[in-house]
Amino acid sequence: MDAGAAVSSLTTAEKASLLAGASHWKSVPIESHGISSVTFSDGPHGLRKQEKGSDHLGIHKSNPATCFPTASALACSFDESLVEEVGAAIGEEARDQHVDVVLGPGVNMKRSPLCGRNFEYFSEDPYVSGVLGAAMVRGIQSRGVGACVKHLAGNNQEHARMVGDSVIDERALHEMYLAPFEHVVRTAHPWAVMTAYNRLNGTYCSQHPWLLRDVLRGEWGFAGATISDWGAASESVASVAAGLDLCMPGPRGDYADAVERAVLSGELSPDALDEAAFHVADLERRARQGRQTAYECDYDRHAEIAYRAACESAVLLENDGILPLSSDAKVAVIGSFALLPRYQGAGSSRIDPVRLDDPWSAFLDARIEADYAQGYDAATGDASDEQLEEAAALAARSDVAVVFAGLPDRFESEGFDRKLMVMPKGHVALIERVCAANPKTVVVLQGGSPMEMPWRDSPAAVLLMYLSGCRGGHAAVDILLGRVNPSGKLAETWPVRLQDTALGRKFPDTDREVLYRESIFTGYRYFDAAGIDPAYPFGFGRSYTTFSYDAAAVSVTRDAVVASCTVTNSGACEGAETVQLYIEPLQRTVFGEPRRLAAFSKVTLAPGESARVRMTVDERAFRFWDVSDGSWRIEEGRYRVLFCASSRDVRLTCEIDLVAGRAPFAVELAKRQAPVDREALAPYYEVRPGGFSDDAFAALYAKPLPPRRPVRPFTPDSPVSDLATTFLGRQAFRIVDLLMARTAKRMNDDMKAMMDEIAADMPLRSFTSAGIPFAVVEGLVDILNGRWASGIAKVVRRS
Repeated sequence: MDAGAAVSSLTTAEKASLLAGASHWKSVPIESHGISSVTFSDGPHGLRKQEKGSDHLGIHKSNPATCFPTASALACSFDESLVEEVGAAIGEEARDQHVDVVLGPGVNMKRSPLCGRNFEYFSEDPYVSGVLGAAMVRGIQSRGVGACVKHLAGNNQEHARMVGDSVIDERALHEMYLAPFEHVVRTAHPWAVMTAYNRLNGTYCSQHPWLLRDVLRGEWGFAGATISDWGAASESVASVAAGLDLCMPGPRGDYADAVERAVLSGELSPDALDEAAFHVADLERRARQGRQTAYECDYDRHAEIAYRAACESAVLLENDGILPLSSDAKVAVIGSFALLPRYQGAGSSRIDPVRLDDPWSAFLDARIEADYAQGYDAATGDASDEQLEEAAALAARSDVAVVFAGLPDRFESEGFDRKLMVMPKGHVALIERVCAANPKTVVVLQGGSPMEMPWRDSPAAVLLMYLSGCRGGHAAVDILLGRVNPSGKLAETWPVRLQDTALGRKFPDTDREVLYRESIFTGYRYFDAAGIDPAYPFGFGRSYTTFSYDAAAVSVTRDAVVASCTVTNSGACEGAETVQLYIEPLQRTVFGEPRRLAAFSKVTLAPGESARVRMTVDERAFRFWDVSDGSWRIEEGRYRVLFCASSRDVRLTCEIDLVAGRAPFAVELAKRQAPVDREALAPYYEVRPGGFSDDAFAALYAKPLPPRRPVRPFTPDSPVSDLATTFLGRQAFRIVDLLMARTAKRMNDDMKAMMDEIAADMPLRSFTSAGIPFAVVEGLVDILNGRWASGIAKVVRRS
């Protein structure tokens, strides 16, 4: 029976029951009508299938699985086929562990290096995020398993993520924050899309009709299921009316009851219920079909894919010629991360790996003469005088020192944001002491996002591994020894200082109305527009060989711009180069970034070998969102096409003209723009260091900003921190403690710190994720608002 026929045979109550989960990881089955449960599991860089104990923050154990490099690392490969291969391996493990839908990939933008979840996201650039996100989806779904792209939309900070309002102007929303989702939906056709926790311009994403109906389904043609992030759904009837299909997690009998009552009373259209039920039933149909085809799941082969991914994602930031290391060098291996590597992030993506490498063992396996010094405490990052002295002494008596350093778990995690962009003081002190003791020092960095590196001129080389997964240890050592030539390029800008970024220390925005003041000027767009030199620009990465570019050519076809150049390996060893194509308008009437990444292509060449690299660019590389009439436009005029080795390393240029009547694109060329108040918008037309003001953003937003949410009256969306204004509210903190007490016993100190940060901004409705009936939450709200009788009645009736 197909989904449509199955749904048409259901009663209103049965249809409504499909719209909320049966448990933490499963949907509601109606076996009598041929609808089974759909099983979900966290991703996105590996599988987190829980058998005993369920949570969405990585607290309980999960089945062993392959831990691949996180998205922040994998994006540096700039390799679609590799990302798709990783996705296929995740799909195979999902099939092996009876998972139907993997919750990933995440394609949210990186507004600031401080976002605690940046390690889960690909890039600061929407094109890179969209292309690699689509590759991951294709890989997962090639194995008969669904991908659930997340988190739509504007989920770009962890602080107050469940109650915050992302206030984004129209251009930035379309060009930056919706663009990667659009690319994934249009090109990879994911089975599901996950709605974000936050509000978007005043409305929760899970009940946002413009976002879910007008854009996702109407404009992009999405045909899959929309699923709330775990605990994100606010109002049940409003969510279904807006286009949310499935509320997770469950059980949420209150959700189904409210939807059923709304349909019977006429408050909710039966068509909205039928549509949502169909999408859930159709997701089940796809999952059922996927289970019927067998795929081999070879965890050893997946480990090799993880190794290759770690190798291709590594970025060589500095090298004065010390790398590759000589195989007969006496090496001082320094830093706890050499034994206890930081290889993945914390939170819902935490994986229990089938196997795990460490760099120290990899040095021993390579039969390198090496000694080890701890250097610092792995958990805290603190270094004692004795540890520093031991490390410096070992470095001084060795031919070369290799320091493993970066960010411990407690510095970045889902649930909270970093306060500063610094490394632990102990790591910095260790690097400085070792470099002083031995100038032939190599630093290997592990972490999920950029760090300030005041010491970066001291080492002889710096190798960035990001969070490189379960095989990152051997990958790092093989690169250091020259068995692998590093080819990674940065998929995000690395600033010199936090103050150099568009948001500086104003991130995270501690106000629950989060104003995206910088508009489209994030990452390299801001650095280029403001004329600020980063430590390492977007797209940067060194190699053990060199590459030359020549013979650039650009042609305009009926529906695209085709650019090509010849790349030659002019060095002495095989290597891979990622050619990056940027578009730069020579005249413009609207504000915009100086240049925009339009395409990229990675090519592997033997010494002396040349290859013709060809890239096709469609209208998305040129278009901007015209606020005056709510549509895409391309400015008429001349454009420079840049062939680059990074956003700041231009190798070749060509120019093309786009003329009305002769454009290769479907999007209309714009000769003139509607008048704008350039004085009010001056910070966006002439970007200067220091960021953007509230007044300038208000002028750009061009309509009343969403109203601030009052603390009272309390609602199920009120965060626990707001309740501190009343005596009874303060007791809610005790409820949280009681709910967390048993779970806290399973947590390490870092997890407890994460939960402490999350708890204050946890809305009351999220108690349902811990099994508290929603009626009890409503009763608590009534009591807090002084409606004692009705509140106590609800609590007693459902307790």
